[in-house]
Amino acid sequence: MESRKSARRASIQKRIRRIVKGTSECPRLSVFRSNKQIYAQLIDDVAGKTLAAASSREEGMTAAGMNKIQQAEAVGKKIRERAMAAGLSKVVFDRGGYLYHGRVKSLADGARNAGLNF
Repeated sequence: MESRKSARRASIQKRIRRIVKGTSECPRLSVFRSNKQIYAQLIDDVAGKTLAAASSREEGMTAAGMNKIQQAEAVGKKIRERAMAAGLSKVVFDRGGYLYHGRVKSLADGARNAGLNF
């Protein structure tokens, strides 16, 4: 049985995904946040493919003294670099049912400050 929190987040995800669709020219920047890590993917919903991904579990992301908000900003910058390598500059943001606050906001700001448009 699903808890109330995760059921609420699942219904918010459905509501967001009805509106936010990613294409090959303008993919969806999807965010997943666990208790310790944060993950970001650029997804083409039409083809059903992940174009680029970044997470805080990669080498060099968890430097000593970095808190989780700083790690999220670093993941945002890394996803921007990988988007540029794939030839993408514009995305639509999918917060994944999480509040646009804290680590999710930090990831979005990191990607925006690095030059990703959404």
